[in-house]
Amino acid sequence: MQFDPAKTIRSRPGFSISYGIDPNQEKGLLEWDWVSQRLHKSRNYWIASTRKNGNPHVAPVWGVYMDEMVYFGTSDSSRKTNNFRHNPNVALHLESGDETVIVEGKLELVTDKKILAQIAAAYSAKYPGYNPPPEFDPGTAIYVLLPKTILAWTENDFLNTATRWAVIGDDSSEPGNTDFIANNHAS
Repeated sequence: MQFDPAKTIRSRPGFSISYGIDPNQEKGLLEWDWVSQRLHKSRNYWIASTRKNGNPHVAPVWGVYMDEMVYFGTSDSSRKTNNFRHNPNVALHLESGDETVIVEGKLELVTDKKILAQIAAAYSAKYPGYNPPPEFDPGTAIYVLLPKTILAWTENDFLNTATRWAVIGDDSSEPGNTDFIANNHAS
């Protein structure tokens, strides 16, 4: 389980041309540190998943950002976990629409005891009063989101800051191949 931002392609998102974003303009693209800082400081993360019948499901979760990835927990019998078993592809969104960060990727269940202990310690530091045991309570599933596509922008400078990172070698995140964004030249 790892993600390396250096192994991504940074570009403009493929929004419809009607948005007014110049797909060839590199000035104003956000740096990865901007994304990393917001993922780290966010108190809640919104996770969008898909039910077995295809209906969407969105829920906020607590989580921690370590090693450039978001880790979070939920009950192993929750609606979220049932969705993840059916389809581990999710989207994560931060609380803010003013400083937007969206991570699309695939979840993996974390079972490594050393990593679980690091996650538990990070939870304790981030959420005062919450002190999970190093392996978490029985019935808790801990997941890591392995990014495929990351989108970010500031609302007050959207036309200049809209930035997309696509994982190199992941066909699902190549420009024009995601359901979330349209081709650069769409009208």
